[in-house]
Amino acid sequence: MSSEVVSELMREHIVKLIASGKRADGREPEEVRKLTIEKNYIKTAEGSARARLGNTDVLVGVKISTGEPYPDTPNSGVLTTSAELIPMASPTFESGPPRPEAIELARVVDRGIRETKTVDMAKLCIVPGEKVWILFIDIHVLDYDGNLFDASSYGTLSALSCAKLPAKLTGGEDQPLPLDHWPVSVTAAKIRRSIVFDPGLDEERIADARLTVTTDENGDIRAMQKGLSGSFSYDEVRYVISTARRLGNGIREIIRA
Repeated sequence: MSSEVVSELMREHIVKLIASGKRADGREPEEVRKLTIEKNYIKTAEGSARARLGNTDVLVGVKISTGEPYPDTPNSGVLTTSAELIPMASPTFESGPPRPEAIELARVVDRGIRETKTVDMAKLCIVPGEKVWILFIDIHVLDYDGNLFDASSYGTLSALSCAKLPAKLTGGEDQPLPLDHWPVSVTAAKIRRSIVFDPGLDEERIADARLTVTTDENGDIRAMQKGLSGSFSYDEVRYVISTARRLGNGIREIIRA
């Protein structure tokens, strides 16, 4: 996602390390960075979480209100996702209207949540055709050090897992948001002939291709996103999928804790 120029000296150093089965930060090719989750980070939001994946730092807030459903889905709640890449997070981010990178980030996270049917949208209907719950997911990148797709996905799922439907809008008591599934995305980057998972910033800069795979708790594929101009072979795609399933199980436990 960065347009910065990486010196050829650094590029070749990273490529040689990866080709030998090592990485600049000491990780193995399939090793992801440390993930830490802080839920209920924003007290004024119905749900929130701060996710740190290595030095990549993302804050996600979930605001919940009521409103009218879409005409074509009168018995279903509404879900909308947006992402903001603030200049404080990276010298390559600029203020102003959403950039294509921010739009792609929001769409990838939204698709993983939506296609997995993480939230039972039918249960968010209050009065068919008249009144439903509306979920606003806001992703704010605080520090960018590579792999925003996964960090934002983990933050979003964590925020949804602790979100509550506010009683002040309907009376009664606050109710937990009905979550049925737990999608976890895992991103791989192809650098020359090697594949690494959870790419850091320097690895992203020199990557030829990127593949993000979202699986649920049953190991079923729910979403995929291919990025950059390079390509993956059939066997490489199968390898990324199988590794994403395995890594996703451990990550899911951290999020659910």
